Amino acid sequence: MQFIRTEISDVIICEPKLHGDSRGYFVETFRADKLEDFLYYKINFCQDNESKSGYGVLRGLHYQLPPHAQTKLVRVIEGKVLDVAVDIRTNSPTFGHYVAVELSGENKRQLLIPRGFAHGFVVLSESCTFAYKVDNYYSKECDRGIAFDDVDLAIDWQIPYDDLQLSFKDTKQPKFKEITDLFDYGVDYYA
Repeated sequence: MQFIRTEISDVIICEPKLHGDSRGYFVETFRADKLEDFLYYKINFCQDNESKSGYGVLRGLHYQLPPHAQTKLVRVIEGKVLDVAVDIRTNSPTFGHYVAVELSGENKRQLLIPRGFAHGFVVLSESCTFAYKVDNYYSKECDRGIAFDDVDLAIDWQIPYDDLQLSFKDTKQPKFKEITDLFDYGVDYYA
C-alpha cells in the first residue's frame, strides 16, 4: 500500500496494490501496521459504516467534537464520489482550506481524514456504495456540521447545484464563520 500526502499534509491518500487476473482481483484495503508506520499517531478503528446513494447525493460536511472526535478512512466500493476534507483546526496554516479527491470503485483509492477535519462527499456516478472506518462511535451530542455551500469555503462539488440531493439536516448547517465548536491546531487529539 502506498500513502500520499495531499496539499493538507495530514489528509492522506491511501492507494492499495491491486492483484488481478482473468478471475478478478484481490486487494488489501487496510493494514494497521503499514498505516501506523506512516503516521505519527495510532488509530484504533472500532466501527465500519456503509451507505448506498444515487447521483447528486451530497452527505456533509460533518464532524464530531472531542471526546468523540473521529478519524475516518473512506473508500468507494462501487461508483464514484468527490470526497472532501475541510481543515477546521484554528491556527492551522491550512485553516478553512479543503482537499477534494475522486474516489471510485475503479481506482480503489481511499482517503484518511484525521480528527480536526469536517468531511463530506457527493456522488458523481449513477449510484455509489461508500464505506468507511471510524475510530470513535457516533455521538449525537458531539455531532456537528458546516454548510456544504459556504461561500468562504468555495468548494467545487463538480456537479450542477440543481442536481444536488441533501438531507434536511444538511440544508440547515451553519456557515463556516458561524462555527464556534472547532479544534485547536497543535493539540494531540489522539493522546
